Amino acid sequence: MMFDKMSRKGSAEERDLVHKLWDKNFAAMRTPSSGGATKKPLPDVLAGNGKIYIAIEVKTTTRNKFYVDSHQIDGLYEFCDIFGAIPYIGVKFKYIKWIFLSPEKIERTRSDNYRVEKSTALIDGLELDEILGLDKQLRF
Repeated sequence: MMFDKMSRKGSAEERDLVHKLWDKNFAAMRTPSSGGATKKPLPDVLAGNGKIYIAIEVKTTTRNKFYVDSHQIDGLYEFCDIFGAIPYIGVKFKYIKWIFLSPEKIERTRSDNYRVEKSTALIDGLELDEILGLDKQLRF
């Protein structure tokens, strides 16, 4: 039951992100991998506007840190290399707007997985307009 609830929450966040992308004139869709429909490495959300293509692995959490298995990131890179998309981890911390991280900027663990901490994500993460090439955030 708990997994079902988390899965529904993740799906709702993915749908929210897809709507936000369409609002920015990026065609966007959730891919079937979200439901485990294929063994192929697919991102959760795929979007593009004819110039920029992005592939997003979506993570939602109420915690201050979470982990991502290396095989998920490897699959994201594999898809992006073939498709020509830019890979991102899209993070939705509770009560905070979307944050996007390039996988290469995410801390690796000793077991070769990835650890995302909220405090670091807030500093290093990009906003939606930044990954879409619509805006640059000033960093001090």
